[in-house]
Formats: sequence, C-alpha cells, structure tokens
Amino acid sequence: MPQHNSSSTDNPIDSLGLQGDLRRMADLEAPDRRRALGWLGALGGGALFGNGLAACGGGGDAATTSSTTSSSTTTATSANGEVCSVIPTETQGPYPGDGSNSANGSVVNALMLSGIVRSDIRTSVGSASGTAAGVPLTLRVRLVNVNAACATLEGWAIYLWHCTRDGKYSLYSSGVTSENYLRGVQPTDSSGTATFTTIFPGCYSGRMPHIHFEVYRSVTTATSADNKLLTSQMAFPTEVCEVVYDTASGYSASVNNLAQISFASDNVFSDGHDSQMLSITGDVGSGYVATITVGMSA
Repeated sequence: MPQHNSSSTDNPIDSLGLQGDLRRMADLEAPDRRRALGWLGALGGGALFGNGLAACGGGGDAATTSSTTSSSTTTATSANGEVCSVIPTETQGPYPGDGSNSANGSVVNALMLSGIVRSDIRTSVGSASGTAAGVPLTLRVRLVNVNAACATLEGWAIYLWHCTRDGKYSLYSSGVTSENYLRGVQPTDSSGTATFTTIFPGCYSGRMPHIHFEVYRSVTTATSADNKLLTSQMAFPTEVCEVVYDTASGYSASVNNLAQISFASDNVFSDGHDSQMLSITGDVGSGYVATITVGMSA
C-alpha cells in the first residue's frame, strides 16, 4: 500500500513520543525511513502550532477488465468501466482518539464510548452533550476492493474524526477536552458506503482542510487502533473551502490560514492527493454533500 509523507503539524510525534516513532519507522521501507528520520531531526521531537488553533469480503462488480501495479499505486477497472485506486496510507495525526495515545495522562479511546456508532457525529455522546456548530456536511465514503475489480466492501466499518470550524479536536484541544463530537463509526452498506452527517471543518495553521479516517473489518472490531486495516485522510477542494470560509459565520480564522497553505506545501498531500480528493456539491445555505471512493487491497 502506498505511503505518503507525514505532516509535521499532524504528526503522532506530539503525543506518542520518540520511542513510538522509532518503532513506527522500523516498519517503513528504507526511503520512507530516511525521510522520517529527517523530519525527527528537523522537528527536534515536536511541532508548534500557530494562531492558537489546535495542531492538529464484498460484492458488486465481479469481472475485471484490467489491472495495473506500480511501486507507488495500484489501480483496477471494473466490468462497467469504473476505475479505482488504492488510497495512500497517511499519518493518524496526534488526535486519533482510537486508544493509541493519551491526553492529560490518560489513554483516549472514543471507539469504546457508548453511542459512538452513529451517522450524525455533530453532537457528543455519553455524558457529554455539546454540539459542534458549522455548515452542514453529508459525507459518503464508499469502500471498494482494488484486488477484486473495484468490488464493494459491505459490512466493513469506518471511523472518522476531524476538527471543528475553528480548528479544534474534541477530547484533546483546549476548551473541548470534555467533548467527543466530530467522531463516529459507521458500517458500510450493500453498496460499500458509510454515510456521516457532520460539519464542514475549518482550516487550522499549517494544514490544508482534511478529514482523518480509519478502516476496520467490521463494527465489532472497531474498538481499538490495534485492529485497524487502513489510516488515511480526505482532502477538500480549495475553491469550495474559500467559499465556505469567506461566507459562513464562525470560520473567520480559516480565511487567513487557508491563504498561507497549499497542496504543494502541505506535508501530507504534497506528494499527491488525487485519490483522496472529495467530490463536493451544494452551497453554504443548504449544506454540502461530499463523496469519495476509497480503494483498498482487501
């Protein structure tokens, strides 16, 4: 599975410590390991965040007509002409809330919360009751198997999380540590699709707007990062972000942050993001619908 560069702003270095990162580097191929060592040296073991914001089997088409593989990507074509690609693995960032790291001295695992399996992730679950404000966003993530001609992966599970409109992550960021909104798990249906109701995320300093996600074999196994099969990120079209940030209330800090970053300078997406780009329709008044097809070598 191809691996993209890790972001200095969205890097587990900030929460897992040096030993954890050295263990992770041991699993990388030589070129990626050399890059990771370079990042550690440049970061001095940590990163700073600007502007006070958080730093953040299957069924379906059965016949294959073509399949190609290279050192960095794998693609396939289904019987009806759909082309799918394996999505790159990306850093989980410092705020996954999947049991793999800690906040304030305690392990954080939102996957064990009662009610975390839900479609609408705008409101916190359990003893928390906050609601994240922002422009409504319906997100549809479709899982397909590149090794089986883009066949849909039914009954799998997707855990996703992202920042608020002002760039904060629930459970971790100052002011929202007691909340767990903008996190949730959904199973994929017969079309391989998991649907979430959320908000359009803000843009914090140093990163292009994005959504983190992990893939699990089922909702039953989506209880710990130990069971995850994929970690990656979704990207937002710049022009849509500009409209939201310039128009909707609550996104004022994102205007300046977005103006200072680009896909070329983003440390996660700079080496390619075509397979991670969301397709978005809608408007600020009525909300947006975003879709993406995530290819896996299942």
